[in-house]
Amino acid sequence: MNSLILMSLLLTAVAGKMARLKFVVHEPSRFHFSKPQNYISMYHPEGTDTLYVGGQASIYVLNFTDNSVSDLQIPAASDETAKNTCRAKAAPLELECDNFITVIQKVNDTFIVCGTNAGSPRCWMLVNDTVLTDVQGNFQIASASDISPAYPSQKSISVATDGSLYSALSSVGGHAGSIRRTFGSQKLLKTENIWLMNPQFAGAAMIPTSFRDKEEMYFFFSEFNKTARVDEEPFRARIGRVCMVDEGGVKPILADSWTTFLKARVMCGAGNTQQQYNNLKQAVVLTAQDKRAGVLYGLFSNAWGKTVICAYSIEDIDQAFSTSKLKGYSSPLTGVRPGMCVRKNSSGGHNDIKNLGVIRYHPEIEDVIRPVGIAPLDLPTDDQINHAVADIVLAVNDEHYSVLYLGTEQGKVLKVLHTSDGAFIISQYSLFHNESPILNMAIDSQKGHLYVGTAMEVQRLTLADCGRYGDTCRDCILSRDPYCGWDRLKRKCIPIPPGYNVTTGSLIQNLDHSNSSVCEEAAALKLRKTSPKEVVVPRNTTVFLPCPVRSFHAMYRWERDNCMLNYPCLFSGDFCVLGPAVDTPLKEGVFRCMATEDGFKVEVISFRLVNQGPLFAASVLCTLGLSLLLAAATLWLH
Repeated sequence: MNSLILMSLLLTAVAGKMARLKFVVHEPSRFHFSKPQNYISMYHPEGTDTLYVGGQASIYVLNFTDNSVSDLQIPAASDETAKNTCRAKAAPLELECDNFITVIQKVNDTFIVCGTNAGSPRCWMLVNDTVLTDVQGNFQIASASDISPAYPSQKSISVATDGSLYSALSSVGGHAGSIRRTFGSQKLLKTENIWLMNPQFAGAAMIPTSFRDKEEMYFFFSEFNKTARVDEEPFRARIGRVCMVDEGGVKPILADSWTTFLKARVMCGAGNTQQQYNNLKQAVVLTAQDKRAGVLYGLFSNAWGKTVICAYSIEDIDQAFSTSKLKGYSSPLTGVRPGMCVRKNSSGGHNDIKNLGVIRYHPEIEDVIRPVGIAPLDLPTDDQINHAVADIVLAVNDEHYSVLYLGTEQGKVLKVLHTSDGAFIISQYSLFHNESPILNMAIDSQKGHLYVGTAMEVQRLTLADCGRYGDTCRDCILSRDPYCGWDRLKRKCIPIPPGYNVTTGSLIQNLDHSNSSVCEEAAALKLRKTSPKEVVVPRNTTVFLPCPVRSFHAMYRWERDNCMLNYPCLFSGDFCVLGPAVDTPLKEGVFRCMATEDGFKVEVISFRLVNQGPLFAASVLCTLGLSLLLAAATLWLH
């Protein structure tokens, strides 16, 4: 009995880390590339149905509807001279000697497009979504090599906000790596080479505040750790920060560089143990629009390639940058604290020569940024996560909840709810016919869509995918999907409508716990029976009874009418299968598959067996292949 209890607890723990529901989705709103695209960039204007995809020698303008995708392909090839020069320079890979579009950003009314141009980066303006022209106008623009990488394998980040373009280029070969303001009406600025140690950039985000002069840009990256031990990964994760009002220093010092650049170390691991993840691969930020609050999600990997997600408080990060001592600097600070957001010409601004010298040689703060909850989010360990986007959702209790969409190397997308209690994997989507890695994603909170791209295709998915959860209140509530609520009047699981009135509305949710008691339908669920499917078993035939697994957080068992025993499952993929064994004689009678979740036991399916002769011995079970079992499952479910 003790071993059964232990096994039950183990299965429950494993189930809690899995996606609760799994869906195979092949929506008609998908676009197929004519040839594989090994590198793709994306730009999606919020609130539209248009997606711009940068590929090899082409820009794809995709317009989605619920049923189809129309596309316009804009050629953007590099000239033969550039290709020949690239091949002569021995590019990282021969296939990289072409024009890969790495930057598509809209700055005010100007569409800036940049590409690798076979190792000699170049930028254009996209006019009327149809033609690329040389960049023109009364604004400043940096060299294309400061905006776009020379090769697509060199990671770059671009963010357009408040009339400026901010660019971060990772270190590769002889390129030191940099953070720059590269386009717009403000002064173009850069990092000093001594501030960054071979950075590999993972993301960037503007941190809003109600005081415009205090707005900042955060950059997330990993640096080479030259002091790493032999048994330690040679990376350190960092957050870099600059003020958007920064206009550079004075002629003797930092004249064309940031005067507000600070950086901090970021830790991701299990407390103070040696199990740390130091290589920051991607970062996404969720913030409130009017205050400096929110959460940073970082995708980290270790030396063995395992990936985890750590979450950080934006308020904690801001506090560290505002109050921490500067590493290696012990003298008293006078006037405005170095690195603070102050306009250049204001009283005590950053044209103070002494403060400029402090920030020039001491840009790192002492405080280390640690994740909320100390450890990484509890996510499936067998999924190799390679891309992430996030959304913040206002639920019916008038609270905001974070939802993560995590793309994997196997071409799947995990939909994850993150609350103060941890991570809950709402569902797993299999979107593509093959299992090629997710290369890029874009999310539109306003229209409620997720765009997912692989090397072969791009597909759009609805964020509020409420109809998939089932037709009962319990199904809807246990999904714990912030986008969805159970309408008590319509008796349907529906998307939360815009402007929903919490006090007068009829929707219910329970996002903080897997508890459907708000439904008040327990009695009806316990009494619900299915109509048994009759199965006639011919002489000398072994039978397997399949039960489709709906929720992977439920415990599945088989029961036989008028019998006190429960029979375990022989799991095969997405089925709980009952097969013959010494303690499971499949004789005539009704066998019912029961799923227990949230304290309620619900009947999923039932079969009535009618035997026409003796069954095979239990040992026959061991000789049957998986394909026969699945074939039987498919046969009986249809």
